[in-house]
Amino acid sequence: MTATVHQLNRRPAPSLEPMMSLVADDMHAVNSVILERMQSKIPLIPELAGHLIAGGGKRMRPMLTLACAELLEYPGTRHHKLAAAVEFIHTATLLHDDVVDGSGLRRGRKTANIIWGNSASVLVGDFLFSRSFELMVEDGSLKVLKILSNASAVIAEGEVNQLTAQRRIDTDEEHYLEIIGAKTAALFAAACRISAVVAERDEAQELALDCYGRNLGIAFQLVDDAIDYSSDEKTMGKDAGDDFRDGKVTLPVILGYARGDDEQKRFWRDAIAGHRTSDEDLAHATRLLEQTGAIADTLERARHYGQRAINALGGFPGGKAKAALIEAVEFAIARAY
Repeated sequence: MTATVHQLNRRPAPSLEPMMSLVADDMHAVNSVILERMQSKIPLIPELAGHLIAGGGKRMRPMLTLACAELLEYPGTRHHKLAAAVEFIHTATLLHDDVVDGSGLRRGRKTANIIWGNSASVLVGDFLFSRSFELMVEDGSLKVLKILSNASAVIAEGEVNQLTAQRRIDTDEEHYLEIIGAKTAALFAAACRISAVVAERDEAQELALDCYGRNLGIAFQLVDDAIDYSSDEKTMGKDAGDDFRDGKVTLPVILGYARGDDEQKRFWRDAIAGHRTSDEDLAHATRLLEQTGAIADTLERARHYGQRAINALGGFPGGKAKAALIEAVEFAIARAY
C-alpha cells in the first residue's frame, strides 16, 4: 500500500458529526447492548450507571471501534458487543476516577459519587468492568480478550502511576507521557485495534489502527490538560482548575515550572503541594502558563501526536470512514481553540 499523508489544517472547525453519521446505525445496536447489560435486579446499579452513561458523553471510544470496522469494510456484528465493552471499561474508570479525585462535576452534572457516595460509585464501577469482560468472553476471541484485558490492566496502572506522582513537582515530561499513555491512550488504542481482529486483517493493519488510537488518545489528553487552565467550567463540563487544586503535575505545569524564575518556581512548589489553591492562585497559575508559553506548547505537542495519528492511517484507502477518522483527530485538538 502507498501511504498518503494528510495535514492538520482543516477549515472550517472540525466536528465529530461525520463519524457519528457514519456509525449511526451501528451505534443504535451498541446502545441497545449497553442498556441491556447495565440492568440488574439491584435497582441502584442501573440507576447510578445510567446517570453517567446518559450524561451527554460523545461515546468517542466505542464510535472509534465502529468507525475502524467501517474503514476495514467489516460486514458482521461482533463489533457491537465489543464497542459496548469498550464503553463499559471507560465508564467504570470514570466512576473510579471521580472517587479518587473527589470530583463534583462531570459533563456539567453532579458526579455519581456526590449523589450516591463513594462506596456505591466504586462498586458499580466494578459491576461495569465485570459486564465488559462478559461481553469479551461472549465474543469468543482470545486475541480480543487479550487486547481489552491488557488495556484494562494498563489503565489501572496508569491511574496508580498518576496517584503516586500527585503533588510531586519534580515529575518530568517522560513520566507524564508514560502516565497519559496508560490511563488514556491505552483504551483508545485497544478500541481501534480490536476492529482489525474481528475483520481478520493482518498484524500490520492491527498495529496501524493501534498507532492511530494511541496517538489520538495522547493528543486528546494533552488538550484536556491544557484546557483545565485555559477554559471555564461551562465549556469543560467539570470544575475549572480541578487538576491545579488536586496537585496534578500535567505537561503545562511541567513546562511552566521548568521555564519559571526562582519566585515562580516557589509558587509552583507551594501550589502543587496544596498550599496555594484559591481562585486567585489559579488565575495566577494560568497567567504564568500563558506568559511562559506552556499552554501553547502543550497544544503544539497535541498537534504533533494528532499528526502521528493521521499518518498511521496513510496505508488505508480513502473514503468516508477514513475521512471521518481524520476529522475526529482534528476535532480532538480543535476543542482547545
